[in-house]
Amino acid sequence: MKRKKVMAGLSALALCASLASPTLATNSPNGNLYNDNQVYSVKGYTDYAEMVKRLQQIEANSQGRVALDVVGQSNQGRDIYQARVGTGKKVVLIESEIHGNENTGTEALLSILQYLGSSNSPEAQKIREEITLVTLPKMNPDASELDRRGNDMSWEEVVEDFPQLADAAGPAWNYYNNRIIQNRDYNGRPGFDVNRDFNPDLNYVPQAEDFPGKSSEPGWYITPESQTVRDVYKSLLAEFGKVDVFVDVHHQGQYYVEGTDDLVTMSLSADFVPDPNTPEGAKYAEYADNYNFDFSKQLNLAAYNALQSLGENSPFNNITLYSQNLDLPGTALGSFALNGSGTVLFEVRGQSHSLGQKKKGQLVKAVETGLYGIINGVADDSVDNLDASKYDEIPRTSYSPGI
Repeated sequence: MKRKKVMAGLSALALCASLASPTLATNSPNGNLYNDNQVYSVKGYTDYAEMVKRLQQIEANSQGRVALDVVGQSNQGRDIYQARVGTGKKVVLIESEIHGNENTGTEALLSILQYLGSSNSPEAQKIREEITLVTLPKMNPDASELDRRGNDMSWEEVVEDFPQLADAAGPAWNYYNNRIIQNRDYNGRPGFDVNRDFNPDLNYVPQAEDFPGKSSEPGWYITPESQTVRDVYKSLLAEFGKVDVFVDVHHQGQYYVEGTDDLVTMSLSADFVPDPNTPEGAKYAEYADNYNFDFSKQLNLAAYNALQSLGENSPFNNITLYSQNLDLPGTALGSFALNGSGTVLFEVRGQSHSLGQKKKGQLVKAVETGLYGIINGVADDSVDNLDASKYDEIPRTSYSPGI
């Protein structure tokens, strides 16, 4: 289903986040958080061509430790890269830029790959021995080059790929066409929110009766980008029997820690679908034996504790829980959680149209710190000793967005 097309000219860059853009506070003690008329530079972030070059350099300098592969193509024919390091039995899969204007995770992953590929430190050796780290540093490159959330694909192209959808009631509900989303105009160049195109049935074939769907229902794997992630996930299941951990790095708006005037640095979450072992999650009962909510909570705590360990005066310590009690099976996180992976959402503060590269270094450091908390916790098994109930004690944010 992955159609390779003639590539459009390379253009913009990346960073950003949510389907329903909440109203942001203004005239706060921290200043105006959002300005529609402000143009922010994102040139300090790594674009697609730069990422490819950097990954190739990391692989070349790694003495065989880092393996770089093309695992699929975007709708416009750009290669989607996977970088893999380590030989351990525990699999950690991390993706960034499922939304093309959310790229702090890409910077963090490049740094982590550089370290694990080149360092002989005891920490790096331990991680490589215990973990197989698989990364998709920029999995929606068309959106990244357009500096926007959605990919670059029309409904007509979907029907071309899946003729059985010609009789569907309408395009998928997550189709951006003739709309302005987060200050990005989709008129004449439509696309899809790829993070609503996943399905816990990893072998699902799109059916007309399942469209247009809605956010509380599974997606369809109609985009080449989601198909690529699904195929990577399935290949890891075939190789290892399980993908132990899946982390998805996103961006959100600028919000406060609930009950304070403190701006959130990053939100975390383990909660994307109702527990199949509860009445609320009964519709997912077929996945009940695989689902492990407590392990996901422990992974989130590992990230949270790593960031808190930097001290109460650290700029990285305003870490909160993302909106809870969600039912989003069409997200990669929801689908893979139901398939048995411990899951972690990172939602970093700031979007390209409201923050740009301001605070870039701080936010990349926050992502790196949280990811190392998870990676080290899995490598030395310390994550298994964390009290999952402490997850619910993490402070909340003062909003309820959508991933």
